[in-house]
Amino acid sequence: MTAPNRATLWGRTLVDELAKSGVTAAVVSPGSRSTPLTVALAEHEDVETYSVLDERSAAFFALGRGRRAGEPTAVVCTSGTAAANYHPAVIEASQSRVPLLVLTADRPAELVDSGANQTVDQEQLYGDAVRWYKTLPEPAPEPRRLRSLRVAADRAVAKTTGANPGPVHLNVPVAKPLEPTAEPEDVPDSLADEAPLAVEGRDGPFVRTTVGRLEPDDATMGDIADAIESADRGLVVAGPLNPGRCDPEAVGELLDATGFPLLADPLSGLRYGPLVEDRLVAGGYDSYLDADGWPDPDMALRFGASPTSKVLRRFLRDADARQVVVDPAGDWPEAEFTATDYVEADPSATAAALAERIDDQSADDDARGGDTAEGTATGWRRRFERAEAAHWSLVDGAADDGLFEGAVLAEVVAGAPDPATVFVSNSMPVRDCDRFGRPRSADLTVLGNRGASGIDGITSTGLGAGSATDDPLVLVTGDLAYYHDMNGLLSVARCGVDATIVLINNDGGGIFHILPIEEFDPPFTEQFVTPHGLDFEPSADLYGLAFRRATDIDDFAAAYRESLDSDGTQVIEVRTDGEASHHRRERLHERVCERVARDT
Repeated sequence: MTAPNRATLWGRTLVDELAKSGVTAAVVSPGSRSTPLTVALAEHEDVETYSVLDERSAAFFALGRGRRAGEPTAVVCTSGTAAANYHPAVIEASQSRVPLLVLTADRPAELVDSGANQTVDQEQLYGDAVRWYKTLPEPAPEPRRLRSLRVAADRAVAKTTGANPGPVHLNVPVAKPLEPTAEPEDVPDSLADEAPLAVEGRDGPFVRTTVGRLEPDDATMGDIADAIESADRGLVVAGPLNPGRCDPEAVGELLDATGFPLLADPLSGLRYGPLVEDRLVAGGYDSYLDADGWPDPDMALRFGASPTSKVLRRFLRDADARQVVVDPAGDWPEAEFTATDYVEADPSATAAALAERIDDQSADDDARGGDTAEGTATGWRRRFERAEAAHWSLVDGAADDGLFEGAVLAEVVAGAPDPATVFVSNSMPVRDCDRFGRPRSADLTVLGNRGASGIDGITSTGLGAGSATDDPLVLVTGDLAYYHDMNGLLSVARCGVDATIVLINNDGGGIFHILPIEEFDPPFTEQFVTPHGLDFEPSADLYGLAFRRATDIDDFAAAYRESLDSDGTQVIEVRTDGEASHHRRERLHERVCERVARDT
C-alpha cells in the first residue's frame, strides 16, 4: 500500500482493516474533514458505499441496513454538528441492539476548545449509548501506530456484534492535507518494505475475535423443564427480535415439545414463516387477553424485547405465573418488573436445550404411563384456537365495513409478496400491524424501530433495510413520520432502493386519541393532534416518485397490488380519520372480547 500523505495512508489502512473484519457497506455524507475516509471507501472494491446528503437520514439508513443484514454498516461524517445529527439513530441502535459503526472525522486535538471553526468536543459524544468508544491517534506513518489502528478497527467491528450488539463510535482526528495530494517525505518510500505487517495487514482481519454463545447450565434447564412439565396453561411469548437472533427451528422444537401456544409480536421474526404451518402461532392476542373470564397462564417463557401490545404486557404483569425471561445481553428487557426468572443465555440455544430435555422427560413419562405436557395443555390450546378464529373473523368483517387504519395494515400484511421486507413506523402503524397483521407462512421480515420508538428517520431506516436485500420492500409510515424524514426520500434515487410506500395520513398525531389527554380540548387538538393540513403529493414530484391517493379499502388494495407488480417507487396515500379509526379499534376490541367471553 502506498500513499501520497499520512492522512491518505491512515484512511486507506482503516478502511482496509474494516473490510477485512467484515464491513461490506458504508453510508457517507459529504464533508471536508472526512475526505481521507470517504476517498478510501469510494476506492475500496469490497465496500459498497452509499451517499446520503443529510447526516440524520444517513445514520438511520445505516441503522436500517444493519438491522436487516445483522452486520454493522459504517456511517461516516465530517466534524462538528454533522456528528451530532447521528445521535437519534445511535440511541435507537443501542436500545434495539442493532450493529452500527459510527466514524466521525475530527479536527486535530490542538484545535479543540480554541474557537476554531467547525470544531466541537466530540469525545464520548454519544455517552453510554455506544458499546465501545475510542478516539484514534492522529495519523502518523509509524508501524506501531498503524498496527494499533488495525487492532482498533477489528475491536470496533467485533463490539458491534455478539451477545449485546449495538453501535460503536470511532472518532477520527485528521490534520490537513486531507486530499490525496503528494506531500514529499510525509510517508517514507521504504515504509511498506520495512513494516509490511503494519502497512498491508494480514490475510483477513489483523485480530480475529471469537464470541462464544451463552448457554444455560443443566441445573437451570432442569428446573425450567420441570416447571413446564407441571404447567397446565403455558405460553411462549416472543417480543421484537432482530433477524437471526432467534432460530425459528429451535422455537418450533420447543413448541412441539411443550404444546404451548406462541404469542408472536409482528417484529419477532416468528409470526411469519414456517412456524405458522403446523403450530399455534397467535397474532390476535391484543384483542382478547383482557376478555372477561380469560384465565392467567401458570408458566411463560419469554424471548425478545418487551412486546408491542399493551394488552399483552398487562396480561403478563397481572398473571400469577412463573415467568422466565431469556436474554443474552445481560440487561433487563421487562419493564413491568414481574418476571420471576432471568436467564442470561442465547434464545436459540435455550429453546433447543429445553425442547430436548422435555422430549426426554416426556418419553420417560410415557414409559411410566404419565401425562405429557401437550396432553395437559389441550384445553388451553383450544381456548387460544377459538379466540384466534373469533378475532380474525371479526377483523375480516371490519375490513368489509369500509376504510380505517387497521384494515390498511391487514391488507399490507396479507398482500405482501413472499418473500418481502415490511418496515412499519411507530405510533399507530406498528400497533395496527400487531393487532391486524395475521400470521402467514410466507417469508415476511417485518421490522420497526422499537428500541426508542421514535418517529424520526423512519423512511431512511426502511430504505436502508431494503438496501440489504433483494426482497421487495414495503414501507408503512404515518403522516408525521413521513414529514419528519422527507429528506430520506432522496435515497430512493441516490442509493438505488425501490419501495412501495404506504402513507397513512390522518392529519396529525392520531395516536394521541388513545391517551387520556383526548378528554381535554383545548389543548388537545392544537397541541397534541396538531393537524398540519399538508398535501404530500408535491413531495413525490420533488423526489421523482409516483404518487396515488386511495379513496377506499378496495382502491387501496388495487393500488397496493399494482405497486408491488411495478418497477420504481410508488407512494400510496390513504387519508383516514384518526379519531374514527380509534373508535373502530375500540368497538372491534369490545366485540372480540364479548365473543371470546361467550364462547369460552
